Amino acid sequence: MSDYSDIRVVVGLDFGTTYSGFTYCHVSDDNNLVTNDQWPGEIGQLKTNTALQYNENYMNVGSWGYPALSKRPNKKKKSKDRSKPVELFKLHLGNLVDSLKPKLPVDYKKAITDYLREIGKLIKEMVIIHWSGIDFLGNVLIVITVPAEFSERDKAIMRECAYTAGLIKERFSKNLQFTTEPEAAAIYCMENSLKVNDLNTPGTTFMIVDCGGGTVDLTTRKLLDNKQLGEVTERAGDFCGSTFIDKEFLKALRKILGDHAIDLLRDRHYGQMQYMIQEFCRHVKLPFSGDRSEFTKYELDLEDVVPVVMEYMTEEIREKMEDIDWLIVFEYDDVKSMFDPIVERITQMIEAQLNNTRETCSAMFLVGGFSQSKYLQKIIKQKFQHQVEKISVPTYPIAVISRGAALYGLSMKNSVYSLDKMNSLKFVINERILKYTYGIKVSPNWEVGDPIERRDSDGTIDKFCVIAQRGTVVRVNQEFTSVQLPVFPTQSAINFHIYFTAEYSAEYCDENGMEKLGNLLISLPDVHLGKNRPILFGLTFGRMEITATAKNQLNGQNYQTTLKLDI
Repeated sequence: MSDYSDIRVVVGLDFGTTYSGFTYCHVSDDNNLVTNDQWPGEIGQLKTNTALQYNENYMNVGSWGYPALSKRPNKKKKSKDRSKPVELFKLHLGNLVDSLKPKLPVDYKKAITDYLREIGKLIKEMVIIHWSGIDFLGNVLIVITVPAEFSERDKAIMRECAYTAGLIKERFSKNLQFTTEPEAAAIYCMENSLKVNDLNTPGTTFMIVDCGGGTVDLTTRKLLDNKQLGEVTERAGDFCGSTFIDKEFLKALRKILGDHAIDLLRDRHYGQMQYMIQEFCRHVKLPFSGDRSEFTKYELDLEDVVPVVMEYMTEEIREKMEDIDWLIVFEYDDVKSMFDPIVERITQMIEAQLNNTRETCSAMFLVGGFSQSKYLQKIIKQKFQHQVEKISVPTYPIAVISRGAALYGLSMKNSVYSLDKMNSLKFVINERILKYTYGIKVSPNWEVGDPIERRDSDGTIDKFCVIAQRGTVVRVNQEFTSVQLPVFPTQSAINFHIYFTAEYSAEYCDENGMEKLGNLLISLPDVHLGKNRPILFGLTFGRMEITATAKNQLNGQNYQTTLKLDI
């Protein structure tokens, strides 16, 4: 019986850096994807903030989502300041340099776990409301999206946090799966946008431009036979999401109110600063189209929106603000100058991706919250309409990732059990391009020309043996193998140490950027045969996780293990 025979509900969880959301569906009603729009403190939004507000000792969560971040000022009485919310903790995973990772008052794994626990409670509540009798830990398949650059170690940490948060019953439960954010977006666009534009035929190449809050990610896919997806080029990404426009807004305020005032507002009244930013987003950022005739100047009334900042101004600035009734006016050119540096970075990325794509790109789909910007849409269409036939924004672009993740989960469930019934979901991610080079540590005999300082006392040298190289197009469940022999005749076991690097090639396992993925210990019987005991070592790249295997080529004995990741 399949591991998925008991699955009744599939949940796609888009755990984002700045915003998160989820979509759920019963497997018997796959056409009815429900994206949650009921969050603490707000109704009607398809995502909420990825943020936590802890109590004073940072042990328990006081609030999460939007209420943890934004706080409207109380003009009648001075509101008591809360501790600063914990946010952007997802940035501690991935390959971001340490200097760019936010400083947190709690361990980042605790923050991830606590957030998954809170959103998990809401998921469970919604599932039970819709379908009684569902065993959340037994009948629900959860698919969490992760950035394309996440390593196996990052996914292992996510799995550990999900287990601790109570989303799954066992650490390695098949009821939790991962897919990348670009893959989820591609799946959703394949099932929806390609059909709408009459492009759902094999051979169609299309680009996904995922415009989020923190990052913008690009991926180019090709629709293959049997509704499978292949990857055409490596994914590209940059930190140029919509929150960087917020930073430009704060930068403009610094020039007017002074660094000292904004710094104290941030450090002492973070919630009120966020409320001011949300007001800017609602009145300016979201409706800005780039059409001067449609623009209405924005007047920021400090007395109404963020009165506490008035206390932190210098006397000189205070006098100037009193003369203009505490109003800061933003004209068309002021707002456009906030958008243009960010939009230009996005268009440069798209141009590079198109240049790297040898085949004609038939369609470009803009997804993610920032894709709703009419100005961003306008600039992209103006610049690339002569290169790409169809440029469009799917319905509910902010929910594309979670809906694609739910479709991915449905494909896993139904590809085994009811393909005849679920013809619309006969797809998997058939191909992907490796983002890392994978290999193992080997110990051949030291030879002349090898570094003398690397020669071991037994006359061998430790080197990195490439098993699969970055940039290789890999089919789902494709295996890469290498035949290895014992180093010593009396060796009774081989411990394969598995490493990966973002470089295309490497010679040693201690080079910069090299990380250990795990290890696989294999017993070696028949010691009397000496070194003549070949072992076929293999790495299989599944849907999202890697399996290490080995086969004794003399006696046919097979070995397979879950990688013991160093988390």
